[in-house]
Amino acid sequence: MIESRLLSLLDIKYPIFQGGMACVSRAGLAASVSEAGALGIIGAGLMEPKELEDEIEKTKNITSRPFGVNLIVVAPHLMEKLEVVLNSGVKVLTVGAGNAGPILSRAKGKGTMVIPVVASVPLAIRMERAGAKAVIVEGYEAGGHVGELTTMALTAMTTKAVSIPVIAAGGIADGRGMAAAFALGAEGIQMGTIFTVAKECAVDEKWKKRVIEAKDRDTVVTGRSTGHPVRILKNRLSREIIEMEKSGKSPEEIMKLGEGRLLRAVEGDVMEGSVMSGQIAGLVGEEREAHQIIDSVMSEAVDTIKRLNGIVTK
Repeated sequence: MIESRLLSLLDIKYPIFQGGMACVSRAGLAASVSEAGALGIIGAGLMEPKELEDEIEKTKNITSRPFGVNLIVVAPHLMEKLEVVLNSGVKVLTVGAGNAGPILSRAKGKGTMVIPVVASVPLAIRMERAGAKAVIVEGYEAGGHVGELTTMALTAMTTKAVSIPVIAAGGIADGRGMAAAFALGAEGIQMGTIFTVAKECAVDEKWKKRVIEAKDRDTVVTGRSTGHPVRILKNRLSREIIEMEKSGKSPEEIMKLGEGRLLRAVEGDVMEGSVMSGQIAGLVGEEREAHQIIDSVMSEAVDTIKRLNGIVTK
């Protein structure tokens, strides 16, 4: 077993978070991950408040284990969805793509733990001072919206700068990655890409096939000029966005092109849709059930740590 303050803090068996991926992480996946002993998370970023309420109820009907919800600061209906979460008894709320300070204030005393997703050390420090009990540090390797720092650098610097538990995210899909994160001071990991190919994940099979077949250089960061860079698998959409950026198209034009593309990818249009995926896709080789993914990661992490202990001499 790997020790972590997160286990008692969240009442989970394993210090593994399933990424709260908008349009991707729904009740079936989140519940299966939680049932396996990790923390399943509903990706509520693009949901309507009533849809989120229904998804939470579906998850509760499948599992009695703790699960979470992810909200995106810049997404529509933020405060309405926050109220849904706070009134539902959800154990954990992860908050990304912005400053979670106001949400931390609103959630205080409500029984839901807010864990911000951060892409810099100063923001992690700020969130600790605002009352966060843990932070997720997400590196440049991750799929979807990304910052500029790598997971390795960001994790090492953040664990040195804050006293609360740090969950490392971005570029982790196996036990070796988990062991590396713990070596850098993290007390948990968050994985997204590996769970998009879980049997319980409701994305179209074409999405899963693209991720499984991806190689090490098959992702690209798009939309830098808009101020909201996004890592996706290379396809016709990514090429079109990059050409628009090279030709000096306005951020508004580029963002307009990207509207609705994530949902198109989820439904199977993997050439014109936005297939958000991390660089670690090149390590994802097959579709498995969520519990198999979690068991494999934990077993390999323990074996890796034992192996490293074995090569250390005084």
